[in-house]
Amino acid sequence: MSPRPRTALSAVLIVLACLLAPCGTLAGWAAYGLADTGRYVAVMAPLAGDPDVREAVADAVGDGVAGEVAAGPLHGTVRDFVRDAARSFTRTDAFREGWNEANRTVHQALVRALRDDRAAGRPVTADLAPVTARVKERLTEDHVPFARRIPVRHTAVTVLPAHEADRLRKGYQVLDVAAFWLPLASVVFALTGIAVAACRRRAVTAVGIGTALGGALLALAVVAGRRATLAELPGAVDGP
Repeated sequence: MSPRPRTALSAVLIVLACLLAPCGTLAGWAAYGLADTGRYVAVMAPLAGDPDVREAVADAVGDGVAGEVAAGPLHGTVRDFVRDAARSFTRTDAFREGWNEANRTVHQALVRALRDDRAAGRPVTADLAPVTARVKERLTEDHVPFARRIPVRHTAVTVLPAHEADRLRKGYQVLDVAAFWLPLASVVFALTGIAVAACRRRAVTAVGIGTALGGALLALAVVAGRRATLAELPGAVDGP
């Protein structure tokens, strides 16, 4: 093959490799990075110490308990008392351990559902018994009165309704396939482009420059995607 067709073919292959590289990187991060439960729990752990999160948990617990109490003159008093007690609890190590265990339980349930085709048509649920057991264990170690009497019941909480779970499952399966094949195709195209090039030194340089540009475009896409995602959050949610 004459140098000109070889150069053209090499250029096409290198361009394809440089386009697929950032796409494969993003797909790999989405398929494997987001499915890492330990990493997810570690990222979410600091939120247990955030004052806004603690306040939101205390309000939710107070309102939830108050909803179980019949309306009457003591309704507001009971709600305030429970909220103050919950607010105090959110400052303890037991709350932080329970927070981590809850995030671990929910994330594991979600990942299992996304990877299991047999779960189609069913909502994603998480059993909170491990969370209760962990909190009970911690409170018992801290010698909190009556902690040993806390009942540990298997309570299934719906994380995602069936239609949303099915939609995410299809997307995750596409990412799972793309995370393997896109990087592989990028490497194959790059090596083939270098092999058929009339000047391999220039081809290697082109691959390096193209990969760097692809990485820069990926970084810009991540920034734009983050802003778009935060823009969709409710107005009362703190972006950072």
